[in-house]
Amino acid sequence: MQNNIKDKVVVITGASSGLGEAAARLLSAQGATVVLGARRIERLQKLADELNGGGGKAIAVETDVTQHEHLKALVNTAVEKYGRIDVMINNAGLMQQSPLDCLKVEEWDNMIDINIKGVLYGIAAALPHMKQQKAGHIINVSSVAGHKVMMNGAVYCATKHAVRALSEGLRMEVKPYHIRTTVISPGAVDTELPSHITDEASATGILKFYESCAIPADSFARAVVYAMSQPDDVDINEILFRPTSQEL
Repeated sequence: MQNNIKDKVVVITGASSGLGEAAARLLSAQGATVVLGARRIERLQKLADELNGGGGKAIAVETDVTQHEHLKALVNTAVEKYGRIDVMINNAGLMQQSPLDCLKVEEWDNMIDINIKGVLYGIAAALPHMKQQKAGHIINVSSVAGHKVMMNGAVYCATKHAVRALSEGLRMEVKPYHIRTTVISPGAVDTELPSHITDEASATGILKFYESCAIPADSFARAVVYAMSQPDDVDINEILFRPTSQEL
């Protein structure tokens, strides 16, 4: 199945660390051209340089997914340089858990802007090109929190439920254009995600949970490869995975 990845042009948001970085590394190793987007351009460029130095093809584009024009520029860079976009991975995400009565309204806005609007802006940037090509694959990243609601995680869970709903709506709409859609919902994966929680009690609980069971980020990368590797007439719409030891 690896031949369905080689030479594909793949755009990845949130690629400077965690799930996005792991996906970029594995896809590059299997012959994909990766166009990397994230705000931390120095880390992003270091990753691109490393992949290029290992014989891959990678470019870094400073990208804030809360800005529609940034996503358009990221995707347009891929199309201008390589002639097409085959896969869009809307990976950038933020988790800032706290009880609702803490009234962390700015953090609610952050999660809505990144987790929901960022995915929508990625879809909006990629879809016109894929419709014109009559081919493509959009991969959105949800979470176990998109299937279950967790204490002190109401807003984060709401955003990840929204990603699943958007993905299913997208799936139904793009069938005439031969575009595939996948939503991937990871459980506890060892990334920077818990580090943005400012509520002390929530942070303590989440960090303890992650320390007990989190698995490496390449688990997500392998899920991406599985979805992409299928023949073009097979559409893997949803993948939910957890650490074997995770109960939630």
